[in-house]
Amino acid sequence: MKTLKIPEATIIRLSVYSRHLTDVDRKGIVTISSGDIAEGVGVSPAQVRKDLAYFGEFGTRGVGYNVKDLHRHILKILGLSQDWSVCLVGMGNLSLALTTYKGFRERGFIITSIFDNDPQKIGTTVNGVEVLPVDRLEEVAKANKTQIGIISVPSPYAQEIADKLISAGVQAILNFAPVVLNVPPEVELRNVDLAVNLEVLTFNVGTRRS
Repeated sequence: MKTLKIPEATIIRLSVYSRHLTDVDRKGIVTISSGDIAEGVGVSPAQVRKDLAYFGEFGTRGVGYNVKDLHRHILKILGLSQDWSVCLVGMGNLSLALTTYKGFRERGFIITSIFDNDPQKIGTTVNGVEVLPVDRLEEVAKANKTQIGIISVPSPYAQEIADKLISAGVQAILNFAPVVLNVPPEVELRNVDLAVNLEVLTFNVGTRRS
């Protein structure tokens, strides 16, 4: 892989390409062109070629890409050639939806532990995983060698949970709480604020109407 900084938008598109290649492979298609990929995901062929060029030479000019080989390369680039141990903190409706999403396991994200502080939820089982009390988070996350933590708790508790995850050695956090978290530079943080994304949509719709 080249040492230049890869745009985040490229990484996002690689994930989309990967899912498209999964669908194409299931249909038994062996070879695919940049134009085919572009048509399938809604970008230009030049964009597909540019995104892939960050990581080396793939395919054969005039022939295209071998679907399985390209998919394998992209999975490796995205770090998906291995399984990732994930813990989920906060067992609300959003978390329930996340635990039932089959795409996580298919992509190698394995929810190995779930935590909550509600006595009525602690001890229950969600998709084969027991809901444990939050005060066991560090102990269990360390034992499971958890690499990724998902925070889905009310805002006032999010930083405390983040601190526990970091103390347990978690390397990356996906945060659904609408609050800014403080994490050390070595911990990857991705914030998903659903309200902000909806507001971007309404802004764009309103701009088109004006």
